[in-house]
Amino acid sequence: MIIGLLFAVCAAASNALGTVFQRKAARLAPPEETMRPALLWDLLHRPVWLVGIAGLIGGFIFQAAALHFAALALVQPVVVAELPLSLAVAALVFQTRPDRDAVWGTVAVSAGVAVVLVATAPQHGHPVRGELPWLAAGVVSVAVCALLVVAGLNVTGPRRAALFGVAAGIGFGFTAALINGAVHRLDHGLGELFASWQLYAMIVAGIGSVFLAQNALQAGPIVAAQPPITTCDPLASVGYGVLLFGEQLRGGYWLLAALAGTGIVLGGTVLLSRSPLIALDSPGQLNPSSAGPNGPRPSGPVQRA
Repeated sequence: MIIGLLFAVCAAASNALGTVFQRKAARLAPPEETMRPALLWDLLHRPVWLVGIAGLIGGFIFQAAALHFAALALVQPVVVAELPLSLAVAALVFQTRPDRDAVWGTVAVSAGVAVVLVATAPQHGHPVRGELPWLAAGVVSVAVCALLVVAGLNVTGPRRAALFGVAAGIGFGFTAALINGAVHRLDHGLGELFASWQLYAMIVAGIGSVFLAQNALQAGPIVAAQPPITTCDPLASVGYGVLLFGEQLRGGYWLLAALAGTGIVLGGTVLLSRSPLIALDSPGQLNPSSAGPNGPRPSGPVQRA
C-alpha cells in the first residue's frame, strides 16, 4: 500500500508539472486558434508544451502503477493533490505570489473532492450488458461538452477557461470509462482488445479531451482552468462507473460526508473566483501577430499564471 501511495504522489507531482508547462505554452497561442486544430499544431512546435505533455503521460503511468499496488479509494484522493501542487509550481515558473483566496480555494477544492471520493468509495460491480448504455452515455457526454464549448465561446477570459475545463474534465472521465471497458476485453485475449470499439473510441475521446484542456489553459489562468478539470474528471469517472460498470457507492451516513465534501468544493470555487489571479493573464495582453515557435512578444503588461 505504501508503494501505491508513493506512486500516487508522483502522479500528482507529474500532473502538476505537466499542467504548468502546458499552460506556459498555451498562454502564448493566438486567440484566433481557439477551438481549432491549428492550436494543437501551434503547440506541437513549442518545446515547453512537449515537456508538459511528457508530464501528463508520466502522471498517467504513475497513476496506473499506484492502482496496481493500492485501492482506487486510496489513490484518487492523493492524485487530486495535483491542484495545490499546480498552484505552487505555477508560482515558481511564472514568478507570482498566490493570494490567500487562491491558496485556500485550491486546498478546499482538492480536499472536497477527496472527501467525496472517500465517502462514496466505489466498489466493483457488474458491467451493464449491450452497447445501448455506452451509446447513450457517449451521446449525452458529447452533447454536454458541446453545450459547454458553445457557452465558453460566448464569454471570455476566466469564465471561458472554466467552461472549457469542465468539458475537458468530463471528457477525461469518459476516456477513463472507455479505458476500463477496453481492458475488460483483455479477459478474452489480446485480439479481442484490438477488435473492440472501446479502444478506438478511447483514442478519439482522449485526443478530444486533451484538445479541450489546451483550450482551457489557453483561455485563462491555471486557477480558472485547472480546478474544473481536476474536479470533474474523478467525479465524472465515479458517475460513469455507476452507470456503465454497476459500481456500488456507500450510502447511509456516508452520504452526509459526500454532501459535506460537495459543499467544500463549492466554497473553494467561490474563493477561487475572488482571487486577484483571475484578473491576470488576459488574452488581450498578447499581440497575436507576433506569435512564433518561441511565443509572441507581450504588447502590454507582463503576463502571470
